[in-house]
Amino acid sequence: MPSPESLTVRKLLADYASQFGKLSSIEEMRQSMEAMFGKVPLDQDVRVEKVTAGGVPGEWVAAPNSVNDGVFLYLHGGAYCMGSCNTHRNLAARLSRVTSTRVLVIEYRLAPEHPFPAALEDAVSAYRWLVSSGISPERIVVGGDSAGAGLAVAMLIALRDAGDPLPATAVLLSPWTDMEGTGESLKTRAEFDPWLKPEGLRPTAALYIRDLDPRHPLVSPIYANLQGLPPMLVHVGQDEILLDDSARLVERARAAGVDVTFKIWEGMWHVFHGFAAYMPEARQAIEEIGEYVVKKLGR
Repeated sequence: MPSPESLTVRKLLADYASQFGKLSSIEEMRQSMEAMFGKVPLDQDVRVEKVTAGGVPGEWVAAPNSVNDGVFLYLHGGAYCMGSCNTHRNLAARLSRVTSTRVLVIEYRLAPEHPFPAALEDAVSAYRWLVSSGISPERIVVGGDSAGAGLAVAMLIALRDAGDPLPATAVLLSPWTDMEGTGESLKTRAEFDPWLKPEGLRPTAALYIRDLDPRHPLVSPIYANLQGLPPMLVHVGQDEILLDDSARLVERARAAGVDVTFKIWEGMWHVFHGFAAYMPEARQAIEEIGEYVVKKLGR
């Protein structure tokens, strides 16, 4: 049963989505996302430090219990054209606390100014910078939400194909893995999703992929060879239109021999984890991420 707090957030989110749909420019959309997620206060004991990671701007976010040899490379969501360190700082801080890792959030280049493969290049550069700076891949977690989660999978594929050592595990929150938009959940969950609208997905995807085949494996990882990727934790909301993006990724990863832990959260929506300041379900999900990561890192 959804908590009363989550029902309140759901209503507010539906109102936000209605207003968001009326915005006419990318800049307005970016400002709207910044206004919604960028003002959640941090706990006073969280340290934030600007950094350049392999030429990519970003920041370290570290709770006081984080250890220097454990790193969570986090790729923010925002449909490849929105989002920043600012919009995801609170979530990064919570992940740092439950995983006892320092979280590196990078500001990869955004579409439409920088279409594919700019974001992927930045993600790979940041990961290689971590390894070159002395962080063992066995102590690195990679992950993200929505587009950032899809980008995380693409990064793993690119690293594997280039012969780079892979991280210990990946944490994927509501991953966007199908730029073509073929999942049945776009129809079956549309009336339940308080946030995302099916008609908005393909035009938004086009900003990132332009004329690229939407089934290219580095933009739609459900079409990729996933063999040899590290263990994954995948969270998705039961009520989101991108439910099948997660389910199909999990199915194909498992078929390729990847160790996947998969959870569908009843009554939840796309990247509900971002509302942990307001609702218990999101806090519980983040706690479970912490338990998973601690186990995978052998803490």
